[in-house]
Amino acid sequence: MKEQNWYAIYTKPRWEKKVSKLLTDRDIITYCPLNKVRRRWSDRIKTVWVPLLPSYLFVHISMKEMQKVRETPGVINFVYIEGKPAIVRDFEVVRIRKFLNEFENVELVPFILRKDQRVMINQGLLVEEEGRIIDLKNNKVEVAIESLNYNLIALFDKSKLINN
Repeated sequence: MKEQNWYAIYTKPRWEKKVSKLLTDRDIITYCPLNKVRRRWSDRIKTVWVPLLPSYLFVHISMKEMQKVRETPGVINFVYIEGKPAIVRDFEVVRIRKFLNEFENVELVPFILRKDQRVMINQGLLVEEEGRIIDLKNNKVEVAIESLNYNLIALFDKSKLINN
């Protein structure tokens, strides 16, 4: 069996649901996170489903199916990290699904890193080590990891850190 992963794709604005349908018609497993929102019009209040991540959705595919996805009308491209299509971990998709099933009017707040903030490393040799941000440089973060009463200082890509 071919290995499949979740990938994030970028779509034309307001095409998330259309692209999801087109991909599903091509036997591609998709997930378009929809947020249940109450909207007020002058004469009524209506509940509508809007994409949680505007212009983004997830596809569960093998590497061989990437071209099939790219050729779908409305798809702009895959989301890339470090020059490769970004793999979204299964548990993250499950977590988004559960969260949206439980809550309405979900608001997205960007993850902002600041000096002296505590973080945990989520990839590599130092996975699950805690540290403190010393400096931020473009997409790189300098983190101090306290060990044996010394600061081990390492430079990390922002994507390898989580808020602690």
